[in-house]
Amino acid sequence: MTLSADELNRKEQWRRGLASEREALTERIRAEEAQALRTAIIDWLAETRITTVCAYVPVGSEPGSPELLDSLVARGHRVLLPVMAGRNPLEWAAYEGPDSLHRATYGLLEPSTPRLGTSAISEAGAALVPALAVDRRGVRLGKGAGFYDRSLPLADDSAELTAVVRDSEFVAELPAEAHDVRVTGVITPASGFTRLPA
Repeated sequence: MTLSADELNRKEQWRRGLASEREALTERIRAEEAQALRTAIIDWLAETRITTVCAYVPVGSEPGSPELLDSLVARGHRVLLPVMAGRNPLEWAAYEGPDSLHRATYGLLEPSTPRLGTSAISEAGAALVPALAVDRRGVRLGKGAGFYDRSLPLADDSAELTAVVRDSEFVAELPAEAHDVRVTGVITPASGFTRLPA
């Protein structure tokens, strides 16, 4: 389904409003939510047999923290981080600690370890996906570049595609397009993990 001009405008309004709300957060609230997310993600994964996790390094006001990555590695998880490769699906590389990261385009931190290709996401039992919002149908609102919409179809069919958002960003309904890849779960600081309908 292709969105009308009005619906596309509404999608951009969602993006602007959510980004503005994130920018207005105090450092204290961000730190508290980051700690709550770290606990929720670790607790959720502890209940699974997932060993390989695709994650991300938060940029700016994105929910989460780099400390989560170290916590996952300390608990025996193999952590893969995205590496941008033009307009193609994301490539992936292993996280081997803070010293393995370097500054890349768009202000991102990417691993300097060997690239594993775009298909490495298929090795992950879970993908922690950044989002501005997600709705109860699994529709995810990203920043609009489409990197995850091109990458998530390469994940294994059984993988937990899990959006990481603030509690107020888990909403009833978002505008959806045909190319949007729906997530199967969402994690928020207060509510932890919620499974979404397939």
